[in-house]
Amino acid sequence: MRIYITSIPIADYNQALTFYTQILGFQKKRDIELGGGARFLTVVSPEDPDGPELLLEPNADYPAMKALREVLAEDGIPITSFAVDDVQAEYERLQKLGVIFTQEPLSQGGPTTAVFDDTNGNLLQIVELKKGA
Repeated sequence: MRIYITSIPIADYNQALTFYTQILGFQKKRDIELGGGARFLTVVSPEDPDGPELLLEPNADYPAMKALREVLAEDGIPITSFAVDDVQAEYERLQKLGVIFTQEPLSQGGPTTAVFDDTNGNLLQIVELKKGA
């Protein structure tokens, strides 16, 4: 069994697509119009374009999802995590692009992590994991 698609709740397709591609560096993989303004919109890592896709899913206002997102944000818990080779370097790159961090790079006996806001109401974590590790 492999991960094919996982999703992240968003409120605005274009805002999310801009953030995930132009700021985080993912590539748009699919953008299929579904009618009524709905889209099937996914992004992938440029390092693994045939790997797992991240579905930008416009369910941020669905009551259960809204409640979950609010509680996670209040508690400072990221909704998902992305691997990077060097958290400090990625932190500095993203800061220069205006990304707001809620947790600066931190290591507490394990891998170094940092947490930031994705402009769509989600906290995301980057974790330092060297390729092949």
